[in-house]
Amino acid sequence: MKLRSGYETKKARVEMLPLIDVVFLLLVFFIYAMVSMVVHHGLKVDLPGVGTSTLEKDDYVAITIDAENHLFLNEEPVGADGLAARVKALGKPVFINGDRQADLGLAIELLDDLKQAGIEKVSFSCKPENP
Repeated sequence: MKLRSGYETKKARVEMLPLIDVVFLLLVFFIYAMVSMVVHHGLKVDLPGVGTSTLEKDDYVAITIDAENHLFLNEEPVGADGLAARVKALGKPVFINGDRQADLGLAIELLDDLKQAGIEKVSFSCKPENP
């Protein structure tokens, strides 16, 4: 006598719940991978901290002063002479990223050169202090 379990007549089917879980995990993986590949402007410097600051960086020119007092214009090494004229030709707001160890005198001279060139929109980049 042959026993029948009932599975012989049923068709195979694809379960949707495990498929949804796999697709969701793939989506999370690709989102995380894309977020980790974001390109940042500027060089790594140790910024001074402030209590209240908001930073709006949409379309700007970044001038960086590193700890050894070297100047960079959008990650490109430049000299102090003629820098204000190059920045004015770009016609964008200026953000000065100054390392905490950089000389304050160089930043003041840079700010004065930019003002003499007629550049009005100049800001210093700072990181918020932790209370």
